[in-house]
Amino acid sequence: MYDWQTRTPAEDIEYDVDVLFGAWPSHPADTDLATVRERLTTAGIRRALVISTRGALFDAAAGNTETLAAEAEDLIPVGTVDLRDAVGVGERLDELVAAGVRCLRLFTVQQGVQQPTPAYLHVVEEACTRGMVLLQDGDPRRFGQALAGRGAEVIFLDLHVYLLTDFLLMARDEPGFRATSRMLSSPDGIERVVETVGAHHLVFGSRTPFVDISPQTLRLRYARITDDDRALIAGGNVQALLEKVA
Repeated sequence: MYDWQTRTPAEDIEYDVDVLFGAWPSHPADTDLATVRERLTTAGIRRALVISTRGALFDAAAGNTETLAAEAEDLIPVGTVDLRDAVGVGERLDELVAAGVRCLRLFTVQQGVQQPTPAYLHVVEEACTRGMVLLQDGDPRRFGQALAGRGAEVIFLDLHVYLLTDFLLMARDEPGFRATSRMLSSPDGIERVVETVGAHHLVFGSRTPFVDISPQTLRLRYARITDDDRALIAGGNVQALLEKVA
């Protein structure tokens, strides 16, 4: 057997911040929560920030209800809103916060928000006022400047290695900016973040069940970083963040 075929503790993940369950029209099969949970367990992922796809594609309120119903010791619920219907969003965020939700996922890609619109900025302002962590999809360059200067806690879910320089420049001035390692697939993508701005700017987010997990855990395993930095990326940073916003 090759070395990479033998699993090691360096592939264990304490927190995965990018996990969905439910119907997804472009995917060949709907993936229920039990199946997603099985995938996480098989991959050695202990806890996950989860959200129902219904909230992104069909009905934010119904999606939030499904997400909250999935809450468990190993599943932390993430809320969402419809960015195309931002009037009265403060009340909806208050309901989420009252239910113990501290993270808000912004589905700009699925909801056709291609740049920071007035509605998007209003949602961001309301969420930041309530101290919520923002999980931002899409191109970080399009939304990073709108999120900067607010003291916001942000996790960029779609940082491609080709956009890394722009993220590093933003993260240098924004301690609350983080990104997942999912698309940092170059030979030194993770290392560049750690060396330039520090491991505290990276977290693990797999996009389960739509993306294979093992290549991502292997990339983290073989990254030329210290064990302490690896532990931060695999969960320490998320643990500290959740404690901060609790």
